[in-house]
Amino acid sequence: MSGSFTRRDFLGWSLGTGAAVWSGFPTVVPASALGRGGWVAPSARIRLGHIGVANQGTSNLKAFFGCKNSMTTAVCDVDRDHLAAAAALVEKTEGQARSCLTFGDYRKLIESPEVDAVVVTTPDHWHALPVIDACAANKPVYVEKPLSLTITEGRLMVQAARRAGVAVQTGSQQRSDARFRLACELVRSGALGRLESVIVGLPGVNFQGPAVADSPPPAQLDYDFWLGPAPKRPYNAKRVHYNFRFFWDYSGGQLTNWGAHHLDIVQWALGMDESGPLVVEAYADFHPEGWFEVPTRSHVTYEYAGGVTVRCVQGGKERHGVTFVGSQGTLFVDRNRIEANPPELLRVEPTTRLTVSKNHHANWLEAIVENRRPLCDVEIGHRSATVCHLGNLAIRTAINRHFGEDYRDIGRVEWDPTTETIVAFSGRPNPNSLLNRPYRQPWSLPSFDPSNRETTAS
Repeated sequence: MSGSFTRRDFLGWSLGTGAAVWSGFPTVVPASALGRGGWVAPSARIRLGHIGVANQGTSNLKAFFGCKNSMTTAVCDVDRDHLAAAAALVEKTEGQARSCLTFGDYRKLIESPEVDAVVVTTPDHWHALPVIDACAANKPVYVEKPLSLTITEGRLMVQAARRAGVAVQTGSQQRSDARFRLACELVRSGALGRLESVIVGLPGVNFQGPAVADSPPPAQLDYDFWLGPAPKRPYNAKRVHYNFRFFWDYSGGQLTNWGAHHLDIVQWALGMDESGPLVVEAYADFHPEGWFEVPTRSHVTYEYAGGVTVRCVQGGKERHGVTFVGSQGTLFVDRNRIEANPPELLRVEPTTRLTVSKNHHANWLEAIVENRRPLCDVEIGHRSATVCHLGNLAIRTAINRHFGEDYRDIGRVEWDPTTETIVAFSGRPNPNSLLNRPYRQPWSLPSFDPSNRETTAS
């Protein structure tokens, strides 16, 4: 059983639940039908519970509104204003014949018999426990990218999903975009000749400054629950909600934000969905006044088996997207275009075909119905997030934080993707301790034996 299921004495707050009226709605799926060996009739509607409903959480709500074989029955958030807005949106969109259940404690949502599957759109430091707990409850999960805050968290999430036999989809929706799929098919098919390098361009930090002083948390926010397993710190309006991604306690900056998208495409194109790079080197610049903790600009180089080098530049002049450089041409792809030089490369018929998905959210629902793994399975999400985490580990070892070409200190990580261990690490005596971070009590992760990747939670 997952660690959170042993913490019943930890009393989170709940905003209560609305009374549900189910008559007149299509057949719903009992949670018991969604586990190992389960099958769901295509005409049924899977009842979804959403954990985290602001910003991208609202986008995920709206995305699932368009899926005919699902319905949202519950929402959860530690901010009462976000929670009320989401519940109103659900009731307005899906009809007034029932109330949307509301929760302030994600564990209550997972326990609800009115929820068959769970959507997790929380800050990164709050991905692992809800995913592990939902799997323990035999409920499939759609979880936003990056999958994890740490590499150990990601492996535990994979183990939880495999033990339960439920579909866990990572929200790396570019895999359901025809442009990115074609780019990966062309690279894998050898249309560019021998692949020599890849250039990934990421945007700069979009933190809206200046920094502000610490203050008491607003009444509508359960700030202690928002922190959860993260270290105890005073409330600051510029650290929560959207800005969480710019502080190490909760996220990893644009490398885990946009990098989780574009480096995931690199993994797909290289056929590395169950592996990763061997060597990572990095250097970075940081905000001179410390408005936020993550780099303003960074340069990370990944070396893969076979000699392919991936250069990931955040906040620089490189095009925002992915450029593949081969011996016979180049290929650029982003969310708006795919371009080749020479242009006729786009007319090459790929000999390698990849799984087609036209809707990332629907792909997960179909995986639940068909009792199979989704397009961006939890293992894939874990491996892509690991690439991002390794880059940040290398960045954080570069003592002299200077981006200029004339002077910089390089952080370096040598990685074994088979055992998922650090072989060598710049100046650290026990590098594998950095694969995880301590949790603030009473929160805790399940036990994990790093020497056995198949170890299940205790």
